[in-house]
Amino acid sequence: MNIASIIAVLLAYVIGSIPFGYLIVKWTRNEDVRVAGSGATGATNVMRTAGRSAGIVTLILDALKGTAAVYAARWIIGTDGTPWVVAVAAVAAIAGHIFPVWLGFRAGKGVATGLGVFLAIAPLAVGCATLLFLIVVAVTRYVSLGSTLAAISMPAWAALLYSSDPDLMRIVFALVCSAILIVGKHHQNIRRLLKGTENKLGHKKA
Repeated sequence: MNIASIIAVLLAYVIGSIPFGYLIVKWTRNEDVRVAGSGATGATNVMRTAGRSAGIVTLILDALKGTAAVYAARWIIGTDGTPWVVAVAAVAAIAGHIFPVWLGFRAGKGVATGLGVFLAIAPLAVGCATLLFLIVVAVTRYVSLGSTLAAISMPAWAALLYSSDPDLMRIVFALVCSAILIVGKHHQNIRRLLKGTENKLGHKKA
């Protein structure tokens, strides 16, 4: 990796690590969202803690930072850079959201930031994964289940929809690594789902 590549990956991490959910709840309610609900800084927990509007704003900003991180990496490495750097930067942005240095490496679960990243590298696959997410949540009311299944499905959708793309291997690499991060962060949700104790959408967490 040259200097430009290192800067691109580090910048992607820094952009991804901006804790919008934490800041929004702190500014609007002077509370730490990490001590409420699931303890995450993402849109779902912000919505439960500070209301629907705060959750929607968090979702949008977290997604935008994922997209911004990918485009910033592309701009830094330019046309002569190593294309794999963008794939690594995409994963770094999600890692930044999940493990931000500013909050002691404890924050959100990477779903919204992953959405922004995926829109930048595989927009067609995002449409299919989003449809799957909406169907799962509508039927089960489990946001965590919809999120994990959507993340897991992304590499498969990309392989199907971008089979002739010369960047397919880099796209799938980024999506697989991102899915591992997102699903890994949902390990407690998965345990609760298996036990039947997971919180449903629209129900406040005790």
